[in-house]
Amino acid sequence: MPQLNARQREAIQYLDGPLLVLAGAGSGKTRVITQKIVYLMETCGFAPRQIAAITFTNKAAREMQTRVGKRLSGQAAESLQISTFHALGVRILREEAAAIGYKPRFSIFDATDALAVIADLAGSVDKIRLRQLQGILSNWKNAHIPPEEAARRAANETEKQAARLYPAYEATLKSYQALDFDDLILRPVTLFMERPEIAEKWQNRFRYLLVDEYQDANACQYSLLKLMTGARAQFTAVGDDNQSIYGWRGADVANMGRLAEEFPNLKIIMLEQNYRSTLRILGAANNVIAHNPKRFEKTLWSELGHGEPVSVTACPDNEREAQSVVMRLQAHCLARQGRWSDYAILYRSNHLARLFEQQLRDRRIPYVLSGGQSFFDKAEIKDLLAWLRLIANPDDDPAFIRAATTPRRGIGANTLQTLGNYAGMRHLSLFHAARETGLSQQLSPRQIEPLFGFCRFVERMAERAQQAEAGAALSELLSGIDYEAHLYAHEETRVAEERWANVCEFTQWLGQKGIAEDRRLIDLAQRIALIGLIDREGDATPDAVQLSTLHAAKGLEYPHVFLVGVEEGILPHREAVETGKVEEERRLMYVGMTRARQSLAIFYCERRKQNRQWLSVKPSRFIDELGRRDIRFMGGKNQPLPDKATRSARLASLKAMLTE
Repeated sequence: MPQLNARQREAIQYLDGPLLVLAGAGSGKTRVITQKIVYLMETCGFAPRQIAAITFTNKAAREMQTRVGKRLSGQAAESLQISTFHALGVRILREEAAAIGYKPRFSIFDATDALAVIADLAGSVDKIRLRQLQGILSNWKNAHIPPEEAARRAANETEKQAARLYPAYEATLKSYQALDFDDLILRPVTLFMERPEIAEKWQNRFRYLLVDEYQDANACQYSLLKLMTGARAQFTAVGDDNQSIYGWRGADVANMGRLAEEFPNLKIIMLEQNYRSTLRILGAANNVIAHNPKRFEKTLWSELGHGEPVSVTACPDNEREAQSVVMRLQAHCLARQGRWSDYAILYRSNHLARLFEQQLRDRRIPYVLSGGQSFFDKAEIKDLLAWLRLIANPDDDPAFIRAATTPRRGIGANTLQTLGNYAGMRHLSLFHAARETGLSQQLSPRQIEPLFGFCRFVERMAERAQQAEAGAALSELLSGIDYEAHLYAHEETRVAEERWANVCEFTQWLGQKGIAEDRRLIDLAQRIALIGLIDREGDATPDAVQLSTLHAAKGLEYPHVFLVGVEEGILPHREAVETGKVEEERRLMYVGMTRARQSLAIFYCERRKQNRQWLSVKPSRFIDELGRRDIRFMGGKNQPLPDKATRSARLASLKAMLTE
């Protein structure tokens, strides 16, 4: 381990009990985890199947799998369980489905599916209200709070309504043989608590656990970790309390403190050497985060030199802020003959991106906007996913309804309503109710025939999905439902072409995945809800400026970072100030600052245009917390930004210099 520092080596070699590695930003935590996996196998004699490494995103799991694959043989690397918490939960639940009263081919509802169930139960179309109810239910599940306890805890009318819906929501999911994303963690936890013999079985299967980004764990994930490790407590948790920024989705930084309380022999190792940023960037970031109360004291340091001073620029308004940022970025890139991909513009909320997009387009600077619509959220992809879900699980009623009506197959609303009433009376799924002869007494032959034809087609496709290659089976499905003609019949030609291109890309990707993993379409259909995005490991990173929210930028790094909109009400966010959650906003500021490797420029406005009105705004409190040492302050009312002529002259001078 010659490239590792002393603390990294200590973290890798420690096996005498539970271990918490407090890994500061840029301190090489992924290297520690991957090297420890190799150490466990090559030096300590662990078999690959006895090790589980758990991450929070599919991207992180793929990156870890790739790194381990470079050090181990292909078969050994593939035998490892490297996955997200949710994927591990699915593996457990598929194998133990009978113990929770489910079939192994249960469906997994995404947020849209779950919202539709909640809307039906609430009898409402108020999207804001429905999302509030969904968020409350999700938080209760993440905190491992059952319906009866939720009813006692409900403190306001919205929570009381959520508590009333909770039992019916759970019953509806069960009737659909479906689980939502939160269930993928909650159900294994509940199962292990109620059936110790099953917990012991999984404890013996995985003899060592490694958890990445542990600060993002919620109460349920923490319980799963404890139940999976059992009395041996052979695990390594790696995280940074200074980068806990997901409290809004249930993450609880207090879980790091609980480890020390519940595991008295817990070993704590701090990784404080930063391999990413210069000393001046780290000094400013350390100053800011020092204002948060700490359980674990650590200070990042670096051997990468002092670097450029951190700059703080005040702009008259948000339009001038966008102009100034893009002008400085362009000049900086041209002067250094750099790549556009060396630069990132980071902000607290997506709505702040628009003006920067306009400025980049005006100057013909390529950019990539993160946080856009997921490929799997596009309507045409969700149409196909509904078919795949139904083929994998005929009891998936929401998938049945979407597949039966997209494209239309002669099954009308009245038919579906009658079918729904009959299924409810018989306590059957829609698919199985449609196959009962008793239904024909309530529908006319003209209504029955399309319904029977639809069910027969689903059954034929289920057989093909088990036999044919994934790509071929999906092509047969598209041909059978004539989906291309459906798009062109319902969309303008340009839109239909774009949507059909997405369908073809999805078909090609799924076919390649089936070949690479030697899986049929039925196997992939059962896993499809867990896939966050299309694997694009082979694609080259585009040479483009990255526009990203601070949350989406976590885990990434760039040579040069522009952190914009650093104002009271934005960062920290107004709601966070009102609800006393400024500490998490400060951690978000810290995360943004520590994305920068060589230079960091911070911007704020003195007034901001909002809904056609100009509002006076104040610089964020975090700017004062930067300190004064090695910080260069610019702009403001007393130092106006250069006018257009001056900017043009400077840019012309730079271009002339480069030409020479």
